[in-house]
Amino acid sequence: MSSIENLEPFNAYSLVNGQWRSTTNTTEVLNPATGATVAQVAAQGAELAVEAVEAARAALPSWSKTSAMERSQYLERISQLLLEQIDGLALVLTTEQGKPLAEAREEIEYAASYFAWYAGEALRAYGRLVPAGAENQRVMVRKCPVGVVTAITPWNFPCALLARKLAPALAAGCTFVAKPALETPLTALALGAITRQAGIPPGVVNIVVGADSQAIGEVLTQHPAVAKFTFTGSTAIGTQLLAQCAAGVKRTSLELGGNAPFLVFEDANLEAAVDGLMAAKFRNAGQTCVSPNRILLHQDIAAPFLALLRERMAALQMGDGEDPSTQLGPLIHAQAVVRIQQLVAAAVAAGAKVETFDQAVPGPAFAPPQLVTNINPEMDLFQQEIFGPVVAVMTFSDETNAVQLANATPYGLAAYAYTQNLQRCWRLYEDLTVGMLGLNQGRISSAMAPFGGVKASGFGREGGPEGIEEYLSTHYLAWGDCT
Repeated sequence: MSSIENLEPFNAYSLVNGQWRSTTNTTEVLNPATGATVAQVAAQGAELAVEAVEAARAALPSWSKTSAMERSQYLERISQLLLEQIDGLALVLTTEQGKPLAEAREEIEYAASYFAWYAGEALRAYGRLVPAGAENQRVMVRKCPVGVVTAITPWNFPCALLARKLAPALAAGCTFVAKPALETPLTALALGAITRQAGIPPGVVNIVVGADSQAIGEVLTQHPAVAKFTFTGSTAIGTQLLAQCAAGVKRTSLELGGNAPFLVFEDANLEAAVDGLMAAKFRNAGQTCVSPNRILLHQDIAAPFLALLRERMAALQMGDGEDPSTQLGPLIHAQAVVRIQQLVAAAVAAGAKVETFDQAVPGPAFAPPQLVTNINPEMDLFQQEIFGPVVAVMTFSDETNAVQLANATPYGLAAYAYTQNLQRCWRLYEDLTVGMLGLNQGRISSAMAPFGGVKASGFGREGGPEGIEEYLSTHYLAWGDCT
């Protein structure tokens, strides 16, 4: 990590009002691949969270009045700095989160793309002049920043998911307070350091690292200065935070749990479908909210598809993310492995069949790839988000059956489908109850597209033109007697 440690003392502090803030209370950040201590970070409490919100409130009048062009230039500079420092940032990310270095680099590039995209969207937050009902009236609409934004971000994509919220908020003219996951605070603090290098004024971006998640969460959702709260994480925690926001009528956007179906029809290109599944399922060891959770195969192609899939799964190389040959890193901690083992064991007890491969397991936080067949909708493996390298498979008989199975959970974040039938593509787009659909491709995320779900997967969108709207309020002026 030496390539960025010299830039800012980010690895032991919180960033509040442009200053690195320390405390005598610390907590360890562990490398999930080795169990070694990466850093001791300051574990702040609710008091610093309050101070961060107050700093953001104080910085808001000035930042909100900067020109769109000026904000655009700041965001461009952040994007450039991320790419210039990608090697050091990727190493930090891999060390604290576990994903292979190649994936870590992809994440930094993905984060940079949000700042580049919203540098452009800052210039396009248009209002409008509306035709009035009388000659001496004028009707105008303008877009204004919502105000102070607070965020809680997860550990699985500690740079990209913070960037996906921070970039549009800054573009809109909002100030920002984030609490990153305690498992992966270093990447978030490094991004905070980069905003300082880019010249973002004090108080505009604040990063609070704290162990008392409940107390800090109450500040971020209930402080009277907070206008908007955004969260990425589990549906259970999101529901609690939404209830806290309701008391103050805070604007919210929630990107919650997923349970993505992956449908392969009888006319699909099977090699392309296997390629897409491997890319979507095993990225970050399956720890993504859009990871395929239920693999639904037409009964006529199940056998050849699984033959191709077994060959690819058996070839996966597990190991430390710093090893260039690693394709499958660890889970975030050993408890996550235990949870997956319990899900698989319960499915087997209910009639499922599990296949494992010959990969050596490097440590307690590693979960080997597993293929589980003969699952059914009553199993927790079908209904719950797996968040690991387990491929759960069942078959379907026809399109109607496939859509029913795909929609048979409370979640609706993403889905994938492989078919060469154009009419079926349109039907699936309309019939699958999800916020995002990948047709004949396994990678669907883009800074230019709206990311988000329906049902228990949350509401609001991140990315695309829709993303900046989450941080803007609409103000209407009716002006009479103006001629």
